Amino acid sequence: MDIAAMSLSLSACSTNTSISLAMMSKVLDTAEVTGEALTEMIESIPTPGLGEHIDILA
Repeated sequence: MDIAAMSLSLSACSTNTSISLAMMSKVLDTAEVTGEALTEMIESIPTPGLGEHIDILA
């Protein structure tokens, strides 16, 4: 492989990595906002004991 082809390949790889990191950052931000909203919603439930246990089936 010549130097020019390797340079282009590394540049494309770097670009793909940067895009992936930016997307993951946005996903993390969205998950944090959603988690905060869910926490606020659960804390606002007026009935004592309601929402203290959540069953999550995988």
